[in-house]
Amino acid sequence: MRQTACAALIALTLPVLGSTAMAGTEEAIAEHVMPAVTGFAQASAQLQEAAAADCTSAAVQGPYNAAFDAWLGLSHLRFGPLEVDGRVSAIAFWPDNRGFTPKQLGSLIAQEDPVVNSAEDFAHVSVAARGLFALEMMLYDPQFAYEDGSYSCTLVQRLSADLARMAQEIATDWEEEQAPLMLSAGEPWNNFYLSPDEPLQVFYTTLLTGLEFTADTRLGRPLGTFDRPRPRRAEARRSERSLRNVELSLIALRDLAEQLAQPIPITEEAFDEALETAQELDDPVFAGVEDPTGRLKVEILQQRIQAVRRAVEGEIGAQLNLTQGFNSADGD
Repeated sequence: MRQTACAALIALTLPVLGSTAMAGTEEAIAEHVMPAVTGFAQASAQLQEAAAADCTSAAVQGPYNAAFDAWLGLSHLRFGPLEVDGRVSAIAFWPDNRGFTPKQLGSLIAQEDPVVNSAEDFAHVSVAARGLFALEMMLYDPQFAYEDGSYSCTLVQRLSADLARMAQEIATDWEEEQAPLMLSAGEPWNNFYLSPDEPLQVFYTTLLTGLEFTADTRLGRPLGTFDRPRPRRAEARRSERSLRNVELSLIALRDLAEQLAQPIPITEEAFDEALETAQELDDPVFAGVEDPTGRLKVEILQQRIQAVRRAVEGEIGAQLNLTQGFNSADGD
């Protein structure tokens, strides 16, 4: 329903605005953003339902991974609805450089904090104790093993419900506020996007920043240095999703690139090479970075992603006459 409403809004807007910039924005919203945010809302709702029915880790892990898969479809859209109330950090608090997540979860459990009984109160809990990475620790870390009927089981249910709430809010905000705001860029009353080029600039910067985050953080953190590799710093290593997250991020970013401009044969070839390299890497948590041969394979994947970024700049950036602008993740 939401995708249909958004498509109708785009159809009404296109004849009025009709610029190349707006066309790319319309396609990015209709074909990339709305399916992603709707999919995440649906997957998170299914996770909530599963946890409510059976909160044991064995029962929740499957729906959890489906929700995490869906998150990778929009995790790069770190503006607008994902910024509201710190949602992006509350959904995915990573990197956790100081180990706040186990500390915060341990404190809640030790005190059997009644905050888990209220959705409104739990929304104010530290972001380190919420979202996908808090759930991952509860479901996969032996330190937090629990039984049905325990406080921890209730905590897993609240974490799942909190995630579903935020996912639905993001989808609603895109449908009702962010999409109309971007599609009306340049209208006299729109004080946020002053020209049709500005939303396209946001999407372009988001694409580049997403590639940079995957290369420099998702791969850079476990790579560490040659003398001191850091495999335990890999994203979602407990659930063995580290490599999968890289692949799904690349797939999502490729989709965004294809909505922004066409034809882009150089960019698509670069994405193909990066994805092929990732799919050939039999190292789900980048444990191989401690071995010279394994490290080289991860470094090659990182180089392939950096090559995608250069291709995007040289092809899409040149085609649309855009350069990277400010992004909320730039200073992280």
